[in-house]
Amino acid sequence: MGADSPDLGSQALSKVVEIGLASQLDASEEIAVDLRTNPGNFIQGKLDSVEISGKGLVVKQDLRLETIHITTDEVAIDPLRAVFGNIELTHPTDAEAQIVLTEADINRAFSCNYIRSKLQGLKLEMDGNPVTVDVRSASLDLPGENKFVIAAAFVLREQNEIKKFSATAIPQVHENGNQISLEILAAEGQGLTLKLVMVIFEQMTALLDLRNFDIPGIALKLHRIEAQVGKLVIHAKTQITQLPTL
Repeated sequence: MGADSPDLGSQALSKVVEIGLASQLDASEEIAVDLRTNPGNFIQGKLDSVEISGKGLVVKQDLRLETIHITTDEVAIDPLRAVFGNIELTHPTDAEAQIVLTEADINRAFSCNYIRSKLQGLKLEMDGNPVTVDVRSASLDLPGENKFVIAAAFVLREQNEIKKFSATAIPQVHENGNQISLEILAAEGQGLTLKLVMVIFEQMTALLDLRNFDIPGIALKLHRIEAQVGKLVIHAKTQITQLPTL
């Protein structure tokens, strides 16, 4: 067995984390965990690295992740607890993560009951008059060049009128590292007000709050975002305080 090959103990611990991670998700297509160490380092309470990969993971608000990939450097653990399958970190470790969301999965999440409920009964002002807005539909197009194109149809309750708008925006990292904010480049449509566009945008981007992707012990902080053709690539940094186990 080569120096870089995992031993049976590492494989067993990796499987424990895989099962623990799967138990904390609504659904998953593939999960792979690779804990790398050797007997000498393990006795000293050290894992050389941890790599977590997943495909088709469904997390909060019915949001599906096309892929997620998390990598760490050396991890300090309690070796005695680990022998019994309880991988307890003795101090936090830094890691990097990359999450890919497809345009189709984002739009599916926009149509879920949770997000739809957030887009009903919006109290706004148009032409100096208070109005109540119900968003009938909203969709996101990712044409590339780091742009979002959002289209929505909404009803003005008081007038019982259906109106539509679309807007192009550039995603930016919010200062708190959890959320994405949008800089509007252009907008057009019927009954359009900037406040209406911003309210709808805020509710839609709330879905992409990284706290929706948190797994117990693994909290993500947004570092960089790329809006590519048909997909959103999120680069994040994280501090891991525990690895998922049953």
